[in-house]
Amino acid sequence: MKLIKIFILTILVTLAGKATAQELKFGHINIQQLVAELPEKQAADAQLHAEAQKLQDQLKVMSEDLDKKYADYLAQRDSLPDLIRATKEKEIQDLDTRIKQYNQMAQQTLAQKEQQLLQPIIQKVQKAITEVGQEQGLIYIFDISSQVVVYHSDKSIDCAPLVKAKLGVQ
Repeated sequence: MKLIKIFILTILVTLAGKATAQELKFGHINIQQLVAELPEKQAADAQLHAEAQKLQDQLKVMSEDLDKKYADYLAQRDSLPDLIRATKEKEIQDLDTRIKQYNQMAQQTLAQKEQQLLQPIIQKVQKAITEVGQEQGLIYIFDISSQVVVYHSDKSIDCAPLVKAKLGVQ
């Protein structure tokens, strides 16, 4: 009798597990594509481009100054006393070093600015994805832009239209 009860209990647990597995719902979304379509992302890109242009303009002025100093040095090099020649060479080397440092700092500044501009957008998208997942009763929503998901079937729900609607994007 105990054996029959254990057997029936095992069958019920197995059937309950299969029923639960059949009810699982999955979704997918291309987050990179979604973010690229958002007006906030386009505005952030424009702001980032303007910042990059300012930094590039300053770098151009510094490079032109270096080129002018180097051309002047080359024109006078043979007629300069050793001390003045060495001083001008050191000045040119220092300016070249400052330009390289400025370029590195400019790249870091742009990366920080991009992070600062994108963070609220990513948080907004993540919140909308979470809400859609909860509303649709999904177990997982996979980001197919990350190339980690190797397969998704037609049964997987494309959450992009739902997230776009949640974000108010056409």
